[in-house]
Amino acid sequence: MAVKKRDENADVRQAEGGVRRPRVQKNITRAIASDICADTFPIGAFLPTENELCLRYGVSRTVIRESLKILESKGMVRGRSRVGTVVCPKEEWNILDQQVLEWIGPRIFELDLLTCVLDARRAVEPFAAEFAAERATVQEVAEIERAWEHMRDAEGDLEAFTKADVAFHAALLKASHNQVFMQLASIIQAALEFSLHASNEAVDVRDEAVEIHRQLVEALRMRDKAAARDCSNRMLNVAARDLAIAVKKHPTPAGE
Repeated sequence: MAVKKRDENADVRQAEGGVRRPRVQKNITRAIASDICADTFPIGAFLPTENELCLRYGVSRTVIRESLKILESKGMVRGRSRVGTVVCPKEEWNILDQQVLEWIGPRIFELDLLTCVLDARRAVEPFAAEFAAERATVQEVAEIERAWEHMRDAEGDLEAFTKADVAFHAALLKASHNQVFMQLASIIQAALEFSLHASNEAVDVRDEAVEIHRQLVEALRMRDKAAARDCSNRMLNVAARDLAIAVKKHPTPAGE
């Protein structure tokens, strides 16, 4: 324990001297963000002054200022000249950002973000599947099929299954050859990963999901647009069912 303490102090001294280790900056940004997500610093409230934040987190003003800039770029706080830094409403947070999602952590269920992701998928994926059945190249269909094979072979490995699941849906959006959908594949990847992980984790057996994914691959191969759209809708229905199970396992605290 003593060695760990000396290492932490060394990081702070290095920060005070103006040479910051990336790990220090990342950890402090995460710490402030976590306190915001935990309502230690409530929505609409002003953060403590820079000096108070320095004392709280044990780093220099430079580190605090850089961390606040990062949080402001993600919509979590807003600096007001001569007034201070206020915590922004959750609606302004960049919830598609990988770091923001990680900072939110388990409270992602309380904020209903996963349901929002599912709603967005319902608006996009059936169309993407239909377009992909018409427009996907042989190579793109093969890429989607490889992702399905990895899902099938993952068996009880939740992380591997989710990784393959994300790859499947990202490849499907790209195979639509719709430029907006193709851009969405990268924009929503982090949120999609959190959403799929939650629904996949909620059930012990994922055979039904694997089978519907297989049927979608077959529909793409057969260039059957109606079947591809139907598979996508059924896939989303299964995801909605499993997500509902996940939400029940993470009830919202009383008073939220």
